Amino acid sequence: MRLGPFDTADIDVRSSGGGGVGRAGGIGCGTLLIALVGAVVFGIDPRQTIGMVESVQQRSAPAQGEAGPGGEPLSEEQVCNSGPYANEACAALASLNRTWQATFAQNQIAFTRPQLDLYRDGRVTTDGCGSATSAAGPFYCPADKVIYIDTAFYDELARMSGTGGDFARLYVIAHEYGHHIQNITGLAAQVRREQQRNPAGANRLQVAMELQADCYAGMWAGKNRDKVEPGDLEEGMQAASAIGDDTLMRNAGEQVSPESFTHGSSRQRMAALKRGLEATDDAACNVFFEGT
Repeated sequence: MRLGPFDTADIDVRSSGGGGVGRAGGIGCGTLLIALVGAVVFGIDPRQTIGMVESVQQRSAPAQGEAGPGGEPLSEEQVCNSGPYANEACAALASLNRTWQATFAQNQIAFTRPQLDLYRDGRVTTDGCGSATSAAGPFYCPADKVIYIDTAFYDELARMSGTGGDFARLYVIAHEYGHHIQNITGLAAQVRREQQRNPAGANRLQVAMELQADCYAGMWAGKNRDKVEPGDLEEGMQAASAIGDDTLMRNAGEQVSPESFTHGSSRQRMAALKRGLEATDDAACNVFFEGT
């Protein structure tokens, strides 16, 4: 996907560090292993994961990024130029910001852009959602409004999906951005309240959240169709298929258990991504909550 150059003034990005412990704030009253799309790819039992963080831990110290040579936090330009994955992620964030800000403006809805935190092969401690290791993969913390991505995850994604193409990686960050959209529109809070009110339906609502985030990822690409290159859509579909709950369960030697799904089957995830890609209506991704 041809994202083109970007201006760091259009994004909010930081780095919590490379190897070792990244610090994005002090640990609150305990730690929370946060698991989103990346967790199951790294072999964690999908039945033990959640898609959106449902409990927010005590907020603590102000965020601290990875230090530069002189001990000062890395600038956004330094973070974005720290490697090809980082540069690509920054370009994707800039495109996502432009696309969704314009969409919100057209619908006369207030918009707040998220921050992106890039780290690698370590542990990250968020301001509002506890801490996570690299095994958690990419995730979004609604309390921080921050997308956290361990760039080492992309190597594992390439192995799992069988494609090292850029669109598979862009799909991941666009999916997490979808959770930000759910957060700032108030949908995420509504879903959490309903999950608490009706625990029996909590899993079904969780899957709906994840499929809608997949749909939003597709919608972003669809709104930038002029930048999509041959093979991109196939890469996205391969990635969506590789991280479907049923595929992950089979690959782990487990019996497929739909009632334990947290993100949706491979077929559902591919269909959600395709729905977003083909959408002509900004409300097209609301279909996953119809009748709930």
